[in-house]
Amino acid sequence: MFIPYALLGRFFVYLAIAVIILTSITLLLGLYSYKKNKSLFPNFIFFMLYFFYSPAKLICRTLSIKESLVDDIIIEVGNAVMLEKFKEVEGPCAVILPQCLRHPNCKARCDPITGYECKKCGHCDIGSICKAAERYNFNVFVVPGDSFVRKIIKSCRPHACIGVACHMELTESMQEVSKYMPVQGVCLLKDGCYNTKVDVDEVTRKMEMCSNNAL
Repeated sequence: MFIPYALLGRFFVYLAIAVIILTSITLLLGLYSYKKNKSLFPNFIFFMLYFFYSPAKLICRTLSIKESLVDDIIIEVGNAVMLEKFKEVEGPCAVILPQCLRHPNCKARCDPITGYECKKCGHCDIGSICKAAERYNFNVFVVPGDSFVRKIIKSCRPHACIGVACHMELTESMQEVSKYMPVQGVCLLKDGCYNTKVDVDEVTRKMEMCSNNAL
């Protein structure tokens, strides 16, 4: 059978150009929404940047733009898309924190299902988040890896979730967790997998949005 390789080649070239143009338009819309704090076509942006995540990163790299901008847009737009459902949640919710927030001398025990059990010693931001969580019916989980997130969803069955992580990990985690419940993401202020920092006030503000949960 004759295969028109030239025609197929042109088709894939045109397809690649279309993907680049569409992804670039989505990035511009997302950047506008991110900078202006306005949700402009949020569902479209959220879907397209997830679907064309790698091409979007490639475009940023080619234009010497920091690649984490793609993650920033996805996280902020994702927060906007799921915000109303998140606010309406009643019942137990979860705050999932990365273990890198722990103080270097942390002595907390690691449970094989729920992660590290904070003692509220006051040496890191986790204790402050735990105290705020008690007021808003949120359970705090400090996890060593993504596998613990799946265990928590299966065993504890939270109705909503606030996730804290670095840009790329938060993007991936929000995509996975959003299949089961509304989620809000907060990026680390300082990453690096050791002695990291988060905006405790921002995490608390996210908890306050679930006014139905306040004790």
